[in-house]
Amino acid sequence: MPYVRLTIYSLGCALALGWGLICPAQTLAQTQSRPPNVILILADDLGYGDLGCYGQKHIRTPHLDQLAAEGLRFTQFYAGSTVCAPSRCVLMTGLHTGHCYIRGNARYDLRPEDRTLAEILKSAGYATAHIGKWGLGHEGSTGMPTRKGFDYFFGYLDQVHAHNYFPTFLIRNEGRVRLDNVVRPEGKYGEGIASVRRHYSHDLFTDEALRWITQHRDKPFFLYLGYTIPHANNEALNPKYVPSAESRPTHGMEVPDFGIYRDKSWPESERAFAAMITRLDHDVGRLVARLRELGLDKDTLVLFSSDNGPHAEGGHDPSFFQSSGGLRGGKRDLYEGGIRVPFIAWWPGTIPAGKVTAQVGWFADLVPTLAELARAQVPERLDGISLVPTLLGREHRQRQHRYLYWEFYERGGAQAIRWGKWKGVCRPFWGQLELYDLENDPAESRDLADRHPDIVAELRRLMKEAHEPSPLWPVPQPKPSPGRR
Repeated sequence: MPYVRLTIYSLGCALALGWGLICPAQTLAQTQSRPPNVILILADDLGYGDLGCYGQKHIRTPHLDQLAAEGLRFTQFYAGSTVCAPSRCVLMTGLHTGHCYIRGNARYDLRPEDRTLAEILKSAGYATAHIGKWGLGHEGSTGMPTRKGFDYFFGYLDQVHAHNYFPTFLIRNEGRVRLDNVVRPEGKYGEGIASVRRHYSHDLFTDEALRWITQHRDKPFFLYLGYTIPHANNEALNPKYVPSAESRPTHGMEVPDFGIYRDKSWPESERAFAAMITRLDHDVGRLVARLRELGLDKDTLVLFSSDNGPHAEGGHDPSFFQSSGGLRGGKRDLYEGGIRVPFIAWWPGTIPAGKVTAQVGWFADLVPTLAELARAQVPERLDGISLVPTLLGREHRQRQHRYLYWEFYERGGAQAIRWGKWKGVCRPFWGQLELYDLENDPAESRDLADRHPDIVAELRRLMKEAHEPSPLWPVPQPKPSPGRR
């Protein structure tokens, strides 16, 4: 009788796999003695082409390149948005910008009903920490990390505060920690440009992360490490913060030194930009080394990505290093260069080494993926799918997305949708749809809308389906052309 039950169960699993599902008996969660630790590292404004493993020729990133060589590198992975706050909202909630609560860079706070990835993992017994940049809740609000599932927080709450790499304070849990930097004048949210620079926030985040990992090595943990590199200090060139032109910096790429790029003939802004990324790379190496020292490397899934495409701020020119990797556009665009980002997954002994995948994924996938690995209950209404089959090298079992969808509320608004190989872009909101075949034209150089009216019609239908009106996010109205009234 047991043999008969086993046979029927196995047959049911085989049928389920035929329907694109994963048989529970084959999931990782039931074959591991304990769920994995998870470290999610997010860079800020790092382009698709800014790492050596993604084709960068001038900026050295040996540790991240090694992470990719020992793990899995995605070539078609997308951020939640093309700017900071909404991208992080998608990451934390698993909902796309057509109906998540925070859809743009405004000072809104997550609500009690907005369930986060941290809350899901905490419910499964994980110790949880967020170190770095949050951007989804302010002091005293319902959106503070410690009120959204994180046991511990150290970093910036406000995204404008996070522009300043030498701030006068950071937040630990729910209180301010004073630093010895001097910022005069200082903005309402702690932004500005430091005249006395003693504590570099990025370095503090790395040190804090190393301590926290060591302290929590004996139980499953989730560390969300939101670095601010290589974002610019946008206030550095603003006369409001540095009135004297003589003392005003020439760029806003704040880094303690140029490192290995000090003797390059590049502009200062580009030497600083490169130094920021190599500093980030070095510290990822420190984190991986600590995992190995503690014997946690085979028990830990490390994920690395960026919140959107490369910026053109603080004196930096994204074309200097080809930061978009040959893709069209950058930050604040919904073309590929604005939303396609690096994504590396490393888990020695579990994720096959040296693999590259063209599986389409995005930030919304992390909630169902990590919930499955943590053996936690997955919320019902999500816009992501679990990428566990792809992580384990079982891509033939991987479910696929119906579509990916983005909205952007600046510059008159824009929308984008990916449906299979097809990409649609509307500028402005609900405007004329541009159509691109990403399989044959990843640089989005040929608009094929006139040739495929049936595809255009279907993409418009799906965009209507994806968009839910919100009083906080009214559809941007196009500005009249010159001469019109």
